[in-house]
Amino acid sequence: MTEPTGQHGHSQDDCSDYLERIVFFLDNELDEADCSEVQVHLDECGPCLEKYDLQRTVKQVVARSCKESAPDGLRERVRIQIREVQVRISEG
Repeated sequence: MTEPTGQHGHSQDDCSDYLERIVFFLDNELDEADCSEVQVHLDECGPCLEKYDLQRTVKQVVARSCKESAPDGLRERVRIQIREVQVRISEG
């Protein structure tokens, strides 16, 4: 039995391999040869490109959210909760 093929003849196994590597591609953790290979695949495979775009967008939203500071009131409530848990643990 042959593997079903996606757009431009890519097999599902082929695409799943690239989808795993997209995370490393987004984080610039691939060498030049692997980056080129992933980029060529993304240029040829619409479904993988859509998943790449989605992952990139999520990563950007998370990165932007991590730069924001919590309001002072929230920070103080968290500090109080941490102290209370530490006291319970030390008394326990």
